[in-house]
Amino acid sequence: MKQLFLFLCLVVSSIVFSQETLHSSSYIDVNYFRGNIALHNNYILHLIKGHPEGTIISWNKKTFGDQEWQEDFNYPDYGVSFSYQNLKNETLGNNYALYAHYNFYFLKRNLMLRIGQGLAYNTNPYDKYDNYKNTAFGSTILSSTYIMLNYKRERIFDRFGLQAGLSLIHYSNANVVAPNASINTVAFNVGVTYNLDKEDPEFIHLGVREKFTEPIKYNIVFRGGFNESDIIGMGQSAFYVLSAYADKRLSRKSAVQFGTDFFFSKFLDDLIAYNAVAFPEENIDPDTDYKRVGLFAGHELFINKLSVETQVGYYVYYPYDFEGRMYLRIGLKRYFGEKWFGAITLKSHGAKAECVEFGVGIRL
Repeated sequence: MKQLFLFLCLVVSSIVFSQETLHSSSYIDVNYFRGNIALHNNYILHLIKGHPEGTIISWNKKTFGDQEWQEDFNYPDYGVSFSYQNLKNETLGNNYALYAHYNFYFLKRNLMLRIGQGLAYNTNPYDKYDNYKNTAFGSTILSSTYIMLNYKRERIFDRFGLQAGLSLIHYSNANVVAPNASINTVAFNVGVTYNLDKEDPEFIHLGVREKFTEPIKYNIVFRGGFNESDIIGMGQSAFYVLSAYADKRLSRKSAVQFGTDFFFSKFLDDLIAYNAVAFPEENIDPDTDYKRVGLFAGHELFINKLSVETQVGYYVYYPYDFEGRMYLRIGLKRYFGEKWFGAITLKSHGAKAECVEFGVGIRL
């Protein structure tokens, strides 16, 4: 998970420190949450006990239109969050997490949608001797995502405000280490906000701008990392992905993509060899090719130098049946100049994660 930690540091520094702002204002908020663990598969049924609860503390930097993208997204906030969650089960332990996040506003800025991505520390992960029941977390360091939808009113009492709504908190190590059944918490949250400045500047409106146009661009991306099959103790293996795709910008904020992926996943080679021996009744050829080729269509949402990428793919070369022919990819990209970018993406088959991919690419 060291690569994930380094990329998170890059994202946090990019969000928090690289924003060039002339107008400055910020606030903190503290939220208490309580809810339930969602039963997304039967492997975690024995782990659901009580009602998990915790606290999320956040620092938020407001934007007012100093850069064009800020007005395009209705002047969002960006910042960092720290959370503590008691999962109400000694087997699962407790989670502490650090996130980078964005807040997006709707309905005259009374409705706030927060999206945060970061790393969590679990106090009691799986151990084959001491904690074999914890099939949710196979490692101490986890990837975590949280989504918060709040009704929010600032400056109700001087600098204090109130907010309340719903949160979804996800923890997983993305099959870097098995087991990895993961945990999703659906919770109600209520909190207080405190503005650090006496008053906020006015929003800057740039008015009507020229229509954004750009020709089709071509991208080459090399991704890699380490993961493990669901067979506990099989060990981690390296994987590599080579992708080529074209994208077309539809506006300043979005682009569509179409391309192909070539997957070289060594864990699948090990899994084929294991299943050929362990399950002779399935007549699996141990020499079955582990490589896969997919076609995908996707969308990219541009937020300043960062972007959010979502893709849906279908394997056209698929010698071994593993979790079905459809696959999904979602993640973050960070552009360096006009051509080069770094990326971290989660590849999954439905709700079943296969790996976290760390990539570098060029857009021509």
